[in-house]
Amino acid sequence: MVSGKMSKIAHLTSVHRSDDMRIWRKECQTLAAAGYETLLIAPAAQDEMAGGVQIRALPSANGGADRMRHRLTKTNWQLLRLARKERCALYHLHDPELIPIGLLLKLSGYRVVYDVHEDYPKQIHDLKQLPLWIREVMSRLARAIERWGARCFDGIITATPAIARNFPLGKTTVVQNFPLLHELQSPSSIPFEQRPPWIAYVGGISKIRGIEQVVQAMGRLKANLDTRLKLAGEYSPPHLRDTLQTLPGWHRIDVLGWQSREEVKSLFSHSRAGIVTFHPEQNHLEAQPNKLFEYMSAGIPVIASDFPLWREIVDGNQCGLLVDPLNPETVADAIDWVMNHPSEAQHMGENGRKAVQERYNWERESAQLLEFYRSILK
Repeated sequence: MVSGKMSKIAHLTSVHRSDDMRIWRKECQTLAAAGYETLLIAPAAQDEMAGGVQIRALPSANGGADRMRHRLTKTNWQLLRLARKERCALYHLHDPELIPIGLLLKLSGYRVVYDVHEDYPKQIHDLKQLPLWIREVMSRLARAIERWGARCFDGIITATPAIARNFPLGKTTVVQNFPLLHELQSPSSIPFEQRPPWIAYVGGISKIRGIEQVVQAMGRLKANLDTRLKLAGEYSPPHLRDTLQTLPGWHRIDVLGWQSREEVKSLFSHSRAGIVTFHPEQNHLEAQPNKLFEYMSAGIPVIASDFPLWREIVDGNQCGLLVDPLNPETVADAIDWVMNHPSEAQHMGENGRKAVQERYNWERESAQLLEFYRSILK
């Protein structure tokens, strides 16, 4: 347990939902269980106590093209007012656009930590809808702002070792976004040969994450196979669904929309594999997507992009198949193999689950988070 005036902390986000897995379910609840008085200021319908964490509701910005402008001009300043009112010992930021807010809190004498979920400069560089020169300028500007903030803040947390290389070694720690042990494991899992011929795709649905090639791959499967792709997530942009509906293979797609954690758990317990075939963009090559490890945690084999880091994870643990994410034929071949080799696929799934139990789990990472807090607040 921690005690005294150092015990009150607040996590701040204007982008993520108040039930975000990394922020609320993993980090905030871990800290609350360790004895910290933990608040989360985030977009929510109302104030509430959830999982031992006090939620302070931040009015969410409206959708559409003006959403970011609304956050920058109104929402983030509402967040600052709420944060100052709480007078916490430490403020933990989760969005790059909150760096100016963090600097103002530092000027007021508070401790501030910046939690970097993605390599945002690389993410900006991958925005193909913008001209290359604009992407390069914005990417360099974003990198400069992050480095400026890093020099001023008390500490940096990154979600991957690759992201950590962009920040000062002495004040940076890595807290990887691995699954909670047993959260997605079903006690009544069905043997693979008895499962329906389902492939699970869970997460953001976008072109850069390979959804077009996956749909096309479904169209290349043999007509006598009843394989279905269970598509769980939200489209980005929303009109992407119109494009996907024109592709061969769409007749094999079941659109589930956003799914709760219990619904995801049920989906995994009925599926024969999970697919994560990001395109080989800068921000993806060293990424560690949550769904890769969640598929492994649930005990289903993964069909994943053949990137060097992912090869180390998938081949190294013999827990799935690697494909060229830009080639629907290789994706279709992997799906076909899983359907026709249930015993081998089940063994791959068991290997993945074992790897999560031994290494890729939140319970191990949470120790890093708690030690980091102790070092900042001592």
